[in-house]
Amino acid sequence: MAADLLDVHGLLFKRQQYKEADLLAKLWTKELGIVTVIAKGGMRPKSQLAAAVLPFTEGTFGILTRYKGISQLRTYKKLRQHDELFTDLDKNAYLSYLFDLADHAFSEYQKLGEYYDLLLVAFDRIVAGQDPEIITQIVQLQLLAAFGVAPQLRACVICGKEKGIFDYSIAAGGVVCSDHFRSVSRLHLSPKATALIRTLGLLPISRLGEIQIGEDLKKESRRAIAQIYQATVDLNLPSLRFLNEVRGS
Repeated sequence: MAADLLDVHGLLFKRQQYKEADLLAKLWTKELGIVTVIAKGGMRPKSQLAAAVLPFTEGTFGILTRYKGISQLRTYKKLRQHDELFTDLDKNAYLSYLFDLADHAFSEYQKLGEYYDLLLVAFDRIVAGQDPEIITQIVQLQLLAAFGVAPQLRACVICGKEKGIFDYSIAAGGVVCSDHFRSVSRLHLSPKATALIRTLGLLPISRLGEIQIGEDLKKESRRAIAQIYQATVDLNLPSLRFLNEVRGS
């Protein structure tokens, strides 16, 4: 297959040294999904590509690609860099985890659809200083569908009731209303925590405004989401371990 030179728009979210002076980087792109590119000579101080391969750089990347395997980074334009993330450990840890999680939800060159915007809006919101914990929980819950284990959050999975008191049942694959608490295994969450999970899982991230949620409630929903992931996806991500160390959980 002949290689094509094309521009892709998105964000560089991961990089590592390759051989002596080259870099491998992962791009989150609108056109091709997740793409691994090689930046030849990218480690050299005078490399023309050095500016484009800094972590969390947004822009337009010119790549030579065969739509499989490793593509080659050739050019770039309209870069937007975020130097503040190099010194902000909290934001860096949250963002690294979110893109690592998304990286495991998709194959390379798989179209991202609505998830492309989900991650980029999350990125912008965290960079802007919005609550990274709430934004992370939104992404976690909404990425479950990309893993093939979308939970039923809109209504009780047993009877379809949409209003009332709810809990979450991993075995049933979603929320259950109080009419069925005795008949299913459930997480025994507080009604507020279940309501928060339902809201975050269904709310378009672009519509998220400034919200104030207590730390205890956020921790309860965080633990519940961790249980859901452990039971349904079961990833062991170093980026999550690092994030937990940063946030002290």
